[in-house]
Amino acid sequence: MARFLLLMNYGAAANCDVPLPEWPQEDIRRHLEFQHALGAELTANGELVDGQGLAGPEFAKIVTATGGAPVVTDGPFPESKEFLAGWWMVDATPERALEIAAKASAAPGPGGVPMGQPIEVREVMSAPTLPEE
Repeated sequence: MARFLLLMNYGAAANCDVPLPEWPQEDIRRHLEFQHALGAELTANGELVDGQGLAGPEFAKIVTATGGAPVVTDGPFPESKEFLAGWWMVDATPERALEIAAKASAAPGPGGVPMGQPIEVREVMSAPTLPEE
């Protein structure tokens, strides 16, 4: 078993190019119920370490520090309609992490059609050890 971070990007879904706020209320409800059910399943299986949705990029800040006072800005952001919408951290085998990602990718979109949303799967690595002196 290892820990994997499953990153969900907003936008770029194969079967959905309509932003979530523009979906019919029933479709939003169905999508959110799916997300809650997935979280409950992963919790019941002992696989969910944590998972969170993220605020939109309009609320993000960029912090840069070079030793003096940090500089905080609202961007610049890449010219893209894609952004990190949320993530799950799971404790699973590599194969199971891919199964979970596939299930998350097929979350229902407008009309209940599976979205085909790309889910990036990345193993969480431990920090490198320092060489002995």
